[in-house]
Amino acid sequence: MKKSLLYLFTFIALQFFLSWTVFSVWLAVEGYSPEDVLLMFTGNAKLPKDAAMTILASAVYSAATLGVFLWRKWSVVSPAYLRSRQWGVFFWTATAAVGTIVPSVWLQEQLPPLPDTMKDTFAMIMEHDLGYFTVCIFAPIVEEMVFRGAILRTLLSTFNRHWYAIVVSALIFTVVHINPAQMPHAFLIGLLLGWIYYRTGSILPGILLHWVNNTAAFAVVRLFPGKDDMWLIDLLGGDHRRVVLSLIFSLFILLPSLYQLNMRMKR
Repeated sequence: MKKSLLYLFTFIALQFFLSWTVFSVWLAVEGYSPEDVLLMFTGNAKLPKDAAMTILASAVYSAATLGVFLWRKWSVVSPAYLRSRQWGVFFWTATAAVGTIVPSVWLQEQLPPLPDTMKDTFAMIMEHDLGYFTVCIFAPIVEEMVFRGAILRTLLSTFNRHWYAIVVSALIFTVVHINPAQMPHAFLIGLLLGWIYYRTGSILPGILLHWVNNTAAFAVVRLFPGKDDMWLIDLLGGDHRRVVLSLIFSLFILLPSLYQLNMRMKR
């Protein structure tokens, strides 16, 4: 358990301090004084919103996280699973990711409204031409390496029952997202990602699922700019029957995909 906390602390520390460094240098180049920068980071002045600055910070701390975790061998990255040619697992992982989208959104809409503290930041990033790299490339690779390849791998050797480890890792994954509006979906996806990692021993299928999930969110934002508060029924033309049909259709994708994964992934 101590190792899991070390991995989590390292991930958070790298993200915080390297983002702070990038922001400070960026603002200094733009002409802000050290006093202004200090006021911004202490909350006494508003930090200017700049998508390019945020994307650069993401790239820097993502690269640093990959470097540290690979250097310390906290997460094992190997092409061995690709060499095993488990193409069926990759295919059904991708289809399962597609099948989770509508049910997860629908379930979240049934919950009391949760504060969306990162709404403006995500919209700003996704509307930028390079935002795809932050949301759909950096995040899946780094988060799977940290939360499944390092944290869950350690928890699986700590708990006697694998589902305890999977649930704990999903809770950690949820809390780290900070944004309450993302937490229900993050927890459900965290459970699925944890189960897939436990059964395969590889982060590669999880990266694929994570990529499909984030890419779907990115596509919706780009296709419907400025409509972050849009509900599922709005997306489907205001017809409740379409919502029900979309749920049924998604389950027809998700449930067979989970069945196929359960059959194909080695125990």
